[in-house]
Amino acid sequence: MIFIIMIIFKNYKTVFVLSISLVMILISCQQKQDKQQSVSESDNISLIQFVNPFIGTKNMGHTFPGATSPFGMVQLSPETNMQSMFVNGEYNQDTYKYCSGYQYEDSTIFGFSHTHFSGTGHSDLGDFLIMPTHGKLKLKAGDASLPESGYHSQFSHKNEYAEPAYYKVLLDDYNIITELTATDRVGFHQYTFPESDSAHIILDMTFNIYNYNNKNVWTFIRVENDSLVTGYRQTKGWARTRMLYFAMQFSKPFFHYGHENYDEIIYNGFYRRFNEKENFPEMAGKNISAYFDFKTVENEKIKIKFALSSVSTAGALKNLNEEIPHWDFERTKAESQEKWNTELSKIIVETISPENKETFYTALYHTMLSPVVYEDVDGVYRGLDQNFHYSDGFKNYSIFSLWDTHRALHPLFNLIQKKRNNDMIKSMLAHHDQSVHKMLPVWSHYSDENWCMIGYHSVSVIADAIAKGTTDVDTKTALAACINTSTCGYFDALDSYMEMGYVSEDVTSSSVSKTLEFSYDDWCIAQIARYSGDDEVYDNYSKRSRSFENVYDASVGFMKPKLSDGEWKKEFDPLDTHGQGFIEGNAWTYSLFVPHNVDKLIEIMRGEESFVQYLDSLFSMELEDKYIEKNEDITRDGIIGNYIHGNEPGHHIPYLYNWTSSPWKTQACVRMIMNTMYGNQEDGLCGNDDAGQMSAWYLFSALGFYPVCPGSERYEIGSPLVKEAKIDIGEGKTLTIRTVDQNEKNIYVLNVEINGKMLDRNYFLHSEIAEGAEIVFYMGDVPVSRGITLSHVLTVH
Repeated sequence: MIFIIMIIFKNYKTVFVLSISLVMILISCQQKQDKQQSVSESDNISLIQFVNPFIGTKNMGHTFPGATSPFGMVQLSPETNMQSMFVNGEYNQDTYKYCSGYQYEDSTIFGFSHTHFSGTGHSDLGDFLIMPTHGKLKLKAGDASLPESGYHSQFSHKNEYAEPAYYKVLLDDYNIITELTATDRVGFHQYTFPESDSAHIILDMTFNIYNYNNKNVWTFIRVENDSLVTGYRQTKGWARTRMLYFAMQFSKPFFHYGHENYDEIIYNGFYRRFNEKENFPEMAGKNISAYFDFKTVENEKIKIKFALSSVSTAGALKNLNEEIPHWDFERTKAESQEKWNTELSKIIVETISPENKETFYTALYHTMLSPVVYEDVDGVYRGLDQNFHYSDGFKNYSIFSLWDTHRALHPLFNLIQKKRNNDMIKSMLAHHDQSVHKMLPVWSHYSDENWCMIGYHSVSVIADAIAKGTTDVDTKTALAACINTSTCGYFDALDSYMEMGYVSEDVTSSSVSKTLEFSYDDWCIAQIARYSGDDEVYDNYSKRSRSFENVYDASVGFMKPKLSDGEWKKEFDPLDTHGQGFIEGNAWTYSLFVPHNVDKLIEIMRGEESFVQYLDSLFSMELEDKYIEKNEDITRDGIIGNYIHGNEPGHHIPYLYNWTSSPWKTQACVRMIMNTMYGNQEDGLCGNDDAGQMSAWYLFSALGFYPVCPGSERYEIGSPLVKEAKIDIGEGKTLTIRTVDQNEKNIYVLNVEINGKMLDRNYFLHSEIAEGAEIVFYMGDVPVSRGITLSHVLTVH
């Protein structure tokens, strides 16, 4: 018998006709051997050739194309515009476009700064902008719409090139070739000048990403000699108290230097006795721009090594001398690219098309741009308490966008970056110990907690590593930190949540989203308690993990905001976000955020049939523009019906069909999302990459499975896009993914084998692959029933 089911994804005007039939697949041993050889032959190929750093630099991806090392503190990249965060006291919406400093559609470059976020939906950083020029000195950047109005330059993409650890561009206004590379803590500039007796290197300390008046608290520059400059900057932005030090070494002496101070100077003490503007070796103020003058012959290269430190200029100098003790630009580039090749080689894939391979390896590249190393080469770093600490027994990391990255990025690290992820967890625990609130990070960068987004998802990262056996942290210590974090009553109305079992909307906004995410996080804490042998805490947090039931209104079929008196909020639109109890999602999306207890969710939503209809409607309904026009981080590019892939709360949703008798719908949805929402061009991301989360979703899905509930051992089966993959999971162990009859049309999984044994469920466990394994997906163009067991109760294995 054949059933025909039609789902219309209106946003793409695409009709998927999905047929169900029983199919038997047979394959010979020789075919298996041939498949294995195809990946093995790729082992020694340089993989950086498949990375396109420009993917995501157009529109909403918010990635940057500049030079960096894997997880490096320095991200040396161009700024294509300067936008103030506020204009005439109003928020400037164009600021949002420049979260990473770069937009592909621009034709101007304002300079090259050393710190950037990758893919975020809010921003900071952009430290220590350098711009090479010659001719008449201009110290103001100018207006992008007015050529020659300042020191910025025009450029063309035909003269621009990027690959991992290398960026090159011709600055048209000056005929200067810019080349950039980087180590973990040092940016390496190489500028090829024309002949000039007035060549300049500008160091603009006024520039910030998400800049506004008085963002700079103080800046300081010290000219140590005719080729070495040191200094620091303190800013008050997304990070409230951020200190960053630098050491800047030139390859040749400058013959003249100076600066401009743009402050209104009320009192300058006895410094008034000096002419501070020229050849005076101290420069200080909130907003200063410095310059250093050279004479150049045709095609002369001026090189700059620019080191960062959170501790001191002495620390920056130590980083500089340790990481680049020479002036060989090509050597540094080659060494950093070898690091990239080593990291990218942790997953070797054969893909259906060359385009898919570029998309895959660029996604893998994007997952390694943060978190970043945040300590000097001697292990010293500035902590959350603004004191100096030594990372004894671990490497300290920063930039934890945990609302995003707990979902797939950190679970990916538990496969291919176990040691780094273990160090990241120890960095989170150090953050807790230094916190005056005694909380784990919520969203932290550098030596600051910025309190962005909701939940306390550090606990998810910790629970996932414990469940998968990839961390050596003391579970009791970790549990204590998780309990402290989850009982800080003044954080996001946790006191209300602990008292009533839900966050009330008249106490704080986004109450439903907070309740749901607290509920999941509490489930994670319960799992840590179980591993720690603490039954009392396990029981308490297991009870808290069921709080999602308290905000489900069966009369409307949605999670819904509730007030302090126990009554439901009367004005309610399940398609809207603002004022409805949600953040970056609506009731349709967030009603499905119960990753730790999907069986109960299906039960309260009136059973499997209603649940499937709900999912079908989500993907096929039409969402009016009025519901997204107020959200700067959501556009049509990332929407399918009412499903928003361009934002994180729904990333698990396509996999929820696995809890029903229609897992083939998961396979169809996942494959469609990969093919339409990701690509190998500049607009190849349908939304913010969010510190690697969007890319991690793609990687997991392309490999054929996804961690719907981090903190458990389970991976849900989807529809692999790769033909074959060999994943280095550490300690000499390999997870091999093979597919049979894989092509663009065969999107359905007919059967799955793990180590030669046929799987009778829609998921497998981490413990089944932890020692190395071979997973074989048998693919076809029509879905089949595989005798799947439908019980999906999440337990600790």
